[in-house]
Amino acid sequence: QVQMVESGGGLVQAGGSLRLSCAASGRTFNMYAMAWFRQAPGKEREFVAGISRSGSTTYYADSVKGRFTISRDNAKNTVYLQMNSLIPEDTAVYYCAARSAVGVTTSSATYNYWGQGTQVTVSS
Repeated sequence: QVQMVESGGGLVQAGGSLRLSCAASGRTFNMYAMAWFRQAPGKEREFVAGISRSGSTTYYADSVKGRFTISRDNAKNTVYLQMNSLIPEDTAVYYCAARSAVGVTTSSATYNYWGQGTQVTVSS
């Protein structure tokens, strides 16, 4: 079982940057593919970015490509989401998720474990 805690959210002006962190418990962090999802008020949860167990492969939603970067440090049991050039449409609660498989998927239903979420608000 994996427990995860997100941090790094907050209020930022459009064009600014934030770095989200997701710290996971357990000694088998490197056995999980990891992803970030987000959910805005009144909208469904959507895939943002994912990273394979080793960190060698990453995936991004089209809406964040070129602006967001996902990375992981398996020695620290942590996954990161660097968010640059933020726009108001990025405002949402951001969740990290883990699945006990090699690869990343964009479907939230395939992830076994979730953090509690961190709020990101981008003002115009």
